[in-house]
Amino acid sequence: MALLGNPFVANVPRQMSNEELTQALRVDIAGELEAIIGYEAHAMATNDVRAQKVLRHIADEEKQHVGELQQLLYILNPNEEDKTKKGIQAVQQQQQQNFQPPMQ
Repeated sequence: MALLGNPFVANVPRQMSNEELTQALRVDIAGELEAIIGYEAHAMATNDVRAQKVLRHIADEEKQHVGELQQLLYILNPNEEDKTKKGIQAVQQQQQQNFQPPMQ
């Protein structure tokens, strides 16, 4: 969580390497996911329809940010995309088998 009293808390004092930028993007993605969880939890915790609508809209915007950051990560580190695709394919294969364990 950001320290609101320090406007320079997120400044990096030098240029990051590609590896460091990759890690920074992962941290950024985690921050967006954390924000989504918070906004959706707050929406679920109120009966005020106006607040729910605004909070869910903001959560949806954060989900778009996740996609943007993820795509940037893939551009900078194509291996990351390959690993993600393999994970997606593994779950799709399990889904096609109705998530049954393999026969032995």
